[in-house]
Amino acid sequence: MRDLGAGFGYLVQGQRWVGRHGRWFGIGLLPGLITLVLYAAALVGLGYGADDLVDWATPFADDWSSPWLGLLRTTLTVLVFGFGLFLAVITFTAVTLLVGQPFYESLSEEVDRTEGGEVPESGLPLWRELWISARDSVRVLVRVGLYSLLLFALGFVPVLGQTVVPVLGFCVTGYFLAEELTAVALQRRGMVLKDRLALLRGRRLLTLGFGVPLGLAFLVPFVAVFLMPGAVAGATLLARDLVAPENEDDGEMENGDGEDASAGVAGVTPGPAAH
Repeated sequence: MRDLGAGFGYLVQGQRWVGRHGRWFGIGLLPGLITLVLYAAALVGLGYGADDLVDWATPFADDWSSPWLGLLRTTLTVLVFGFGLFLAVITFTAVTLLVGQPFYESLSEEVDRTEGGEVPESGLPLWRELWISARDSVRVLVRVGLYSLLLFALGFVPVLGQTVVPVLGFCVTGYFLAEELTAVALQRRGMVLKDRLALLRGRRLLTLGFGVPLGLAFLVPFVAVFLMPGAVAGATLLARDLVAPENEDDGEMENGDGEDASAGVAGVTPGPAAH
């Protein structure tokens, strides 16, 4: 349970970091504002069209008597809008990071620089970084879509759909939000999506402690935009912690003669990032 608190602590530390570096806070706001306008328009359209969509999808209920017709379609309308809002929360980070890739990568590098130690650089041209980010985001969104469909179906189960399913939904949201945000720092460290997911699975509670509160905060209009710069900064601090065991292991792998120092030590295993 300590990891849950530590994950939330990285979120707070990230907001404090941008608070002390106002220039980077301003730079980090711009991509979020652009994305917010696009998503607000989409959600307004969904809000106006959800009931028509449900009417079209349930012609079998046209002859139902009151109150069953209204109850069914109202419930489905709420679920459709909730599903759209859930996807908006998940995809907002991916789209914002894609729009603001150069800005957020520079912000992440500055966090590494101010915190000391190595400041990794990908060494890739911008178009290549954008391609990798877009490709990985699609892969993540496919996973999210599968989870969303499953949770959407489970939402119809009495009691379970109104209690356990929403909690699981926020956990899924938080987990993949954390993945998208830490990807900025971890990609600069040469980690591909498979390795990043393995790294986060190794510290699930830490990941959820960071991502779930952020996912809840992103449900409040405009909050996501203002939290985004600090979220990238906090995710960089989190990434530094996640790869620290690997760095320590790397430092212990060589002795003064350049030999493998772990060769004679029983039970030495690589950290999660080494998968």
